[in-house]
Amino acid sequence: MWKIGVGRQVSTIENFEAPVEKPPVAANEVAIDRFLGLKTKIHRKLLDRINLSVLDKLSREQIQGEVGHLVLTLLVEEDAALNAKEREQLVDEVLDELLGLGPLEPLLADETITDILVNGHKAVFVERKGRLVKEATRFQDEQHLLRIIQKIVSAVGRRVDESSPFVDARLADGSRVNAIVAPLAIDGSLLSIRKFAKKRISMERLVEFGSVPAEVAEVMSAIVRSRRNVLISGGTGSGKTTLLNALSSFIDGGERIVTIEDSAELQLQQAHVARLETRPPNIEGRGEVTQRDLVKNALRMRPDRIIVGEVRAGEAFDMLQAMNTGHDGSMTTVHANTARDALSRIEQMIGMSGIDISPTSARAQIASAINVVIQIGRQSDGRRRLLSLSEVIGLEGQTITMQEIFRFKMAGRSEDGAVLGRFEATGIRPKFLQEAADHGIQLPAELFRPALQLGSA
Repeated sequence: MWKIGVGRQVSTIENFEAPVEKPPVAANEVAIDRFLGLKTKIHRKLLDRINLSVLDKLSREQIQGEVGHLVLTLLVEEDAALNAKEREQLVDEVLDELLGLGPLEPLLADETITDILVNGHKAVFVERKGRLVKEATRFQDEQHLLRIIQKIVSAVGRRVDESSPFVDARLADGSRVNAIVAPLAIDGSLLSIRKFAKKRISMERLVEFGSVPAEVAEVMSAIVRSRRNVLISGGTGSGKTTLLNALSSFIDGGERIVTIEDSAELQLQQAHVARLETRPPNIEGRGEVTQRDLVKNALRMRPDRIIVGEVRAGEAFDMLQAMNTGHDGSMTTVHANTARDALSRIEQMIGMSGIDISPTSARAQIASAINVVIQIGRQSDGRRRLLSLSEVIGLEGQTITMQEIFRFKMAGRSEDGAVLGRFEATGIRPKFLQEAADHGIQLPAELFRPALQLGSA
């Protein structure tokens, strides 16, 4: 067996800090600080004795056995008494610090948590079932939190410091990370992690959750398979990327798909997917590659469809151009509160492209390129639902005309605060039925019957 307790590694001590979270003993601050102090001493002494150069050659189980023996020895030296459960927790947290992201590891492993929000080294909140709750997890100090942030962003070639105090990154599993540090963060570094579901959320699961009625899922399948251009609109944390992932499952496996994202999150299952990711400028301010650069380049990659994770600026114009020039069936998302607002935001982004184009021409581009707008939202009870599915009809004068096909109608609240309501059809038969029929897809006429109740939630 490899031996890791074979040398003093003083030069590497500054790269680590004692893991600190969920003290197994008392709930009061004095006991917490005492426990954290003990873990700090044990952890520093472990780093003095561990030969870090062989860690990558050992499995976690081997390291755990070696570290466990060293912890027992150091506890004796410190004259500290811990029971078996506490020793096991101490060993696990040391391993998390050496091999992972320290105090964040248990939160990342907890599948009930969807968001992790760190407000300085002492305050950690998580979202469970749409509700924010405070965790007992803590970092040792601000420097410890900064080291964890640096570890995350450096793994994907990004950086965060005083000259570049905020950054978007991702974890190895695709979870989205945003960090902002001093001087912009006044009361301590801020870290936000949108966890990536280990189990891919399919359209079937969205139906099972009550987020999308089965009938609307059938219609959305026809929309994607008949190569309609789709814009998914919603607020922050409403599930836009999740829905985009689910919709992508309806794309034929024989098509070439190019995805463009700031932080790669999409999990497309097709065999022929080319994934592109933006790059921030280096420390000299050079080398930046924007989404707009990638959209332009994607047009030279012979894509059948282009999927942009989210349009935020001038790339919206290039995306519309792609949709209008043979890349039917492309999809993207945008931050907006309503379907109408989504089109207005796209128009504003065209203005950010620097291209001299009149408002009428911009709206004509939008009306021609986008066929369907899907509005989703995170409601006050924390549940994410499809709120509206609308079709873009065309341009009448200065106005882009739309017609709503399906909608969620709120009916009140339950005693525990849950939003009650139902999905219904508006009675309008969409124009895309003809395109679906041309692709051999027949949708039952009763799906669009006026006031048809599609499901309750």
